[in-house]
Amino acid sequence: MRHVYGGVAEVSVYIAETARGQGIGGALLAALVAESDRNGIWTLQAVIHAGNAVSIHTHQKAGFRIVGTRERIGCLHGRWLDTVLMERRSRVVGV
Repeated sequence: MRHVYGGVAEVSVYIAETARGQGIGGALLAALVAESDRNGIWTLQAVIHAGNAVSIHTHQKAGFRIVGTRERIGCLHGRWLDTVLMERRSRVVGV
């Protein structure tokens, strides 16, 4: 890793289908955000399938914002997928 990106981390949260809708994703993201602040991370980034509105909304509630869309970046079962790039900037670290 290059030192210049030492305060940047990528996050990925996956909740099993049987556990969805219980607030687990939001709780995990809140804990992740708190830990990242304690550990000197100033930017968290996430890449989410554009069609996953629940995940995008959950990340937005955790302070992430949409910074862009990558079109036709993945192909699943013969269908092209877009992804949304989201980021959260710390209000504590690097300000």
